[in-house]
Amino acid sequence: MKYEVVFGHFAERHFIHSFAKKYKGAWDKTLKALVIEFTYADLLFQKSIAETICVSADNNVRVCKTEFKITGTEVSRHGSGNRCIIAIHTGETKVCVLLVYAKTDLRPSNETAEWKALVKAQYPEYKPLM
Repeated sequence: MKYEVVFGHFAERHFIHSFAKKYKGAWDKTLKALVIEFTYADLLFQKSIAETICVSADNNVRVCKTEFKITGTEVSRHGSGNRCIIAIHTGETKVCVLLVYAKTDLRPSNETAEWKALVKAQYPEYKPLM
């Protein structure tokens, strides 16, 4: 299945800006690669690149955590500490990118609790899933 990829308002304004500044030209290529990966989101699970965290009661929305690497770097996807939180809307064939962050952008004590709190605060429509 092919999905439309949409970046959430918070994702665009916050951590993506840091990646663009830090990695300059490599970030543009990485962003294009992420869009391609999320366009075919179902394949992420076949490759064990994504992990489902929450599912809506009607099974139409899955909130997932994925890992990614910066294009052109030698660091692996897992070793990079770079993550995306996405919401896969199967009924609408849409993937919403909610957060794009480096593990160091969040408090190390409980990464999952931290990003869940950000999603709840910034995207009220996903609050019931968290």
